[in-house]
Amino acid sequence: MLSALVSGCTGLPEGVEPVRPFDLQRYKGEWFEIMRLDHSFERGLTNVTATYTVRNDGSVGVLNKGFDRKSCRWKEADGRAVFQGAPDTASLSVTFFWPFAGGYHVAALDQQDYSWALISGPSKTYLWILARRPDLSADIRNRLVDKARSMGFPVDDLILVDHGKPICASDQPLPK
Repeated sequence: MLSALVSGCTGLPEGVEPVRPFDLQRYKGEWFEIMRLDHSFERGLTNVTATYTVRNDGSVGVLNKGFDRKSCRWKEADGRAVFQGAPDTASLSVTFFWPFAGGYHVAALDQQDYSWALISGPSKTYLWILARRPDLSADIRNRLVDKARSMGFPVDDLILVDHGKPICASDQPLPK
């Protein structure tokens, strides 16, 4: 989900405040992409996940994975993130292709359980809703969409990510 954030822009979009306090130890692990503003680097991908790990040097390993129905294969992007400031503030720079980095800002987070998050990229054209499970209640999803709307994101363009059994385009029945 972050591989296109290689535009060299790590800034924070106007109106977006990164979550604080933020605990990387609680945030690490696998997250499922629930909704996103679609971009060419993710277009057509289903079953999208992001897995975050803490590296020995204190940076964050980022592994994005999604299933491409057209090519009938999994696609991955492996990157590295570093905090832009204090590690208790959820604002990072992510690099997938050195030397280009993009902003990754957690704009909302379930502070109690770390079970869902609202992520902004370096501009308001990048937005993701993530959860620890491949589904998220409509109530929470709607609250996150409303929050993103209040920050000026084009939420009418959000797409819901399919997390069903990966199916290849050639396996789908022909329309009648």
